[in-house]
Amino acid sequence: MRLIVELERETDGRWIADVVDLPGVMVYGVTREEALAAAQALALRVLADKLEHGEVPPEPVAVSFAVAAA
Repeated sequence: MRLIVELERETDGRWIADVVDLPGVMVYGVTREEALAAAQALALRVLADKLEHGEVPPEPVAVSFAVAAA
């Protein structure tokens, strides 16, 4: 599973990171790196929750992240 993270800088200087394939997985960070790390952590929590609740097949899962080109 490859998840795409879109990063954008807000007018106030904060960074927003959105994991495109997981609705609602959107976070802010002071730096680009902070926003990316927080988005990855939240995405993994969401996937773990989906596994625990049977929303995805309980098969081995490989997850990778890619940053969308701006």
